[in-house]
Amino acid sequence: MRTALVTGASRGIGRGIAESLARQGYGLTITSRNAEDLVTLAAHLEELGAARVVHRAADMADRDALPGLVDLHGTTYGAMSALVINAGVGTAGPVAEFPLRRIDKTLAVNLGSAVVLIQSALPLLRTGAEQDPDHGATIVGLSSITGVYAEPGLAVYGASKAGLISLLNTVNLEESGRGVKATAVAPGYVDTDMSAWV
Repeated sequence: MRTALVTGASRGIGRGIAESLARQGYGLTITSRNAEDLVTLAAHLEELGAARVVHRAADMADRDALPGLVDLHGTTYGAMSALVINAGVGTAGPVAEFPLRRIDKTLAVNLGSAVVLIQSALPLLRTGAEQDPDHGATIVGLSSITGVYAEPGLAVYGASKAGLISLLNTVNLEESGRGVKATAVAPGYVDTDMSAWV
């Protein structure tokens, strides 16, 4: 059975990814900040065809909580086919006036959590690649078009997403020889809660 851990799974792009993987029969570990949302979503994903769904609420800014998500996945499935780093926080404001506390939170959620999750998940991903050499294992990070092209008011958000692109490119170079691929997707504005302000 192919398996995936999906962060930010309860809404928007993350939910769409989780639903697509469920239709393909994946075993899933899903996370978001709201435990009640996850209970409802888990039942929905099983109805769509997921082989199994486990879940745990976590805040991506809480680095100490993140290895536990990977441990839950490992205990349940023993290996990982895909890590989907989708959870993120959107922040806007001009550089000249941007509050430092928001910089810390943006970087912690959009970049720091990715590093912690990847470090924790690599052993399971390597095992997944060994078990399925035709497909290998994959890390996908949801970046943003602002991580590639600057946009006024989105400097800090864009910098965090540019960092994610660089991180995943480097992980791909370091791990692809072991069958673990890594890539970032940089969408433009998507009709989700996060971009409702546009």
